[in-house]
Amino acid sequence: MARSKEFDTSLVLHKAMEVFGHYGYEGTSMQLLLDGLGIARQSMYDTYGTKRDLFLKAVKHYVNEKSSAVVAYLAETTPVKKAITDIFLVIGDTLRDEQRRKECFILYSAIDQVPHDPEIAELFEQDKIRLEEALYEALIRGQQHGEFSANRDMRALARYLYHARYGLTQVAKLTDDPLVIEQITAVTLSVLEHE
Repeated sequence: MARSKEFDTSLVLHKAMEVFGHYGYEGTSMQLLLDGLGIARQSMYDTYGTKRDLFLKAVKHYVNEKSSAVVAYLAETTPVKKAITDIFLVIGDTLRDEQRRKECFILYSAIDQVPHDPEIAELFEQDKIRLEEALYEALIRGQQHGEFSANRDMRALARYLYHARYGLTQVAKLTDDPLVIEQITAVTLSVLEHE
């Protein structure tokens, strides 16, 4: 009979996000990883595989969790401008929270791997397609309800908003000044009012 795991695998993934987010993929040694996860080396190998396997699982978990929440919120919230504003305000709040921002930095680490890792590149490509489409569909719905002028390019706006969302994570990596994040969020959201 197999021995049951003595740790919460979901919690370990969240801890992995913090460790990889803080040190980057290349800068995360096996010892840093094991210390941060609080599990034994053999338990890590048995449950997650190699360092890269764990990194990939943590990135997938993070991206899927966040993107699913965004897609669902966009689909169910009106007006659309409110939905998008709320999404960006949550990102801003998260990046100003010291604990939660550590997890977000795994995106920064993962994006660094895109040029060298086809599997991570494909993950981000599929996520981009999914989120841009969700934003586009929401924006079109908003346009049909008079929230945006008929001549606005909703596809271009969806692409901008997708990349602006990831851009905020980069900003938070460069500064921990909450005012900077707040100002950039405000300017980003001002494009919703542009005609």
